[in-house]
Amino acid sequence: MTTVGPTARRRAALRALLPAAEVDALLVTDLVNIRYLTGFTGSNAALLVHADGDAASRFCTDGRYRTQAAAEVPDLETVVDRASALALAAQVHAWGVRRLGFESDAVTVDAHDALVAAADGVALHRAPGFVQRLRAVKDAGEVAALRRACAVGDAAFADLLASGGLRAGRTEREVAHDLEERMRGHGASGPAFETILAAGAHSAVPHHRPTDSVLRRGDLVKLDFGALVEGYHSDMTRTVVLGAAAGWQQELHALVAEAQAAGRAALAPGAETRAVDAAARDVVERAGRGEEFVHGLGHGVGLQIHEAPALGRTATDVLAAGMVVTVEPGVYLAGRGGVRIEDTLVVHVDGPEPLTHTARELLEV
Repeated sequence: MTTVGPTARRRAALRALLPAAEVDALLVTDLVNIRYLTGFTGSNAALLVHADGDAASRFCTDGRYRTQAAAEVPDLETVVDRASALALAAQVHAWGVRRLGFESDAVTVDAHDALVAAADGVALHRAPGFVQRLRAVKDAGEVAALRRACAVGDAAFADLLASGGLRAGRTEREVAHDLEERMRGHGASGPAFETILAAGAHSAVPHHRPTDSVLRRGDLVKLDFGALVEGYHSDMTRTVVLGAAAGWQQELHALVAEAQAAGRAALAPGAETRAVDAAARDVVERAGRGEEFVHGLGHGVGLQIHEAPALGRTATDVLAAGMVVTVEPGVYLAGRGGVRIEDTLVVHVDGPEPLTHTARELLEV
């Protein structure tokens, strides 16, 4: 019996969506989507997913990746051509395609015009977001990879604390680089994104970039970081105090912790993501701090650090079992400091599963 792998199952799921787009095939050019559908990790590729099945589908890359493609995409016929998307478009007529879908959210105007010319009479139709819709719900292998990525982040943060690496006298940049190297030491191929390390008044800037500013006793220190493992991203934020916490810091942290708990509790299949955002935001607004919670509650995480679904005031997504999202409320007092607490969680029928396990309590280090 032939075992059908996860990428073949994903292509089958995409194929089932093609009738709704009224196309005979979809030309996939977004490299993240190509990785999701094939496992290919190179820098140049295109994929034609044909409605008639994998036997009629084609993968294309250039000669640099011939050997890699044979290993990573053994179950699709491969075309070797530097101009991957154009090479496939030029042959779709011969493969019985009369209506060709393309990822209009990933194709420039110039690239579209080139595809029209290459397809030579085959009608091109916009088909944005089809693969992203599938990617929003993770399969078991993806959740396992995300679990490993989150475990690396947890371990690196624990190492940083245990070694005394988070201390007064170091700069934001030094601590951020230290944390990133510790993630690599635990098996990450690199950070999932540029680490946010924000001390003192900088912690009130939601996406502050580390500087040579020196950490001082009494500072709130916000660390937002993640590990990249097997192409999947983790995401976690913790806010600590260097030394004993002042009363206002304890109160601010307690407020954000309450909001985060409310957001986590609202995660359930069928929940509207704006309602999840509201569950957390209402806690902050009741405390009179609504204007200081300036961003959405969270986002999907996977092959990209930010992907569907979105959790925010105006979000229109609906949660489904298997989605992996962050819950990350923050309250920021300009000129004083801010607190954000973030976890990555899997949505389940019986309640959300946290993938990040570092303690959420206010740490005094």
